[in-house]
Amino acid sequence: MTLKNTYKNIINLIKDDFIMESCTKCGNPNVIIKRKASGQALCKDCFIKSIEKKVIQTIKKENFIEKGDKVLVALSGGKDSVVTLEILNSYAERHIIELCAVTIDEGIAGYREEGVEIAKAHAKRLGIPHKVVSFKESFGIDLDEIMARDDHRGSCTYCGVFRRWIINRAAREFKATKIATGHNLDDETQAILMNYLEGNTENLAKIGPKTESKSELFTVKIKPLREIPEKEIGLYALAKGLDIHLAACPYAQESFRMEVSNILKDLTKEHPTIMYSTLRGFDKIRPAIRQELAHDYEFDRCKRCGEPSSNKLCRACTFLEELGK
Repeated sequence: MTLKNTYKNIINLIKDDFIMESCTKCGNPNVIIKRKASGQALCKDCFIKSIEKKVIQTIKKENFIEKGDKVLVALSGGKDSVVTLEILNSYAERHIIELCAVTIDEGIAGYREEGVEIAKAHAKRLGIPHKVVSFKESFGIDLDEIMARDDHRGSCTYCGVFRRWIINRAAREFKATKIATGHNLDDETQAILMNYLEGNTENLAKIGPKTESKSELFTVKIKPLREIPEKEIGLYALAKGLDIHLAACPYAQESFRMEVSNILKDLTKEHPTIMYSTLRGFDKIRPAIRQELAHDYEFDRCKRCGEPSSNKLCRACTFLEELGK
């Protein structure tokens, strides 16, 4: 996708936030966004600084990073993962952490190819060790083939499980101490609402800024962008001149997550702070939910693939068995 097309797509995403007003921070008349939740108007430079400051505050507050960490970024080439890589690279440049990245090719024809190439280019630009791993080479089947079957469970069900399997394995191969994902404010509030509506209390207990386990078989997962709205991440990428993959997954429209996303977007139009309040409210009750509902499973290794699992077969191998793979 050209930079011109990228610009047009992001402008459409944030067009309601453009105003004729001076920057609240420095007085620059060239304002690119007004945050409805706070009333703050910002020029390009002040907006970039505000995003980076907020992400760094989140990293400090949640103790995401320690000196000497090796952080694996799950790099799809989309705006969230590219911005995660870009901001974490500031830590790598100061020799606080090492960075590496993995890109997953799910096998979605006409969609995934561009993202993979963009991911490769960013890793090369920053000099970061990087590998591309496909569903096909890992599982003998890709997502297009799965979705062509009449008995499939839905794209997101397979994609989430298979992606996590690949990322966990890549983290061990890279000897990473942390895995950073690009989950943003929209993603987090969608997950909270989805699991609440479905009555999935076990998954609700697992939502949070950092995923840890007492088991040494798992690598800690962190979400540096969890307090940044999706549209602001897109604007940050544009303001920094970062090449990003903007196309939406063709299977996403079929998902329950997309339905919940549309509900939240409609609510945000009249209640601009609704996602912030949802996340902050959940974070306050999260310790009580975890204490009541979370379990410390006795993890062993999957008898088939050797990955950690609380059952004889991990979820990835259970799905593969169903698919005859």
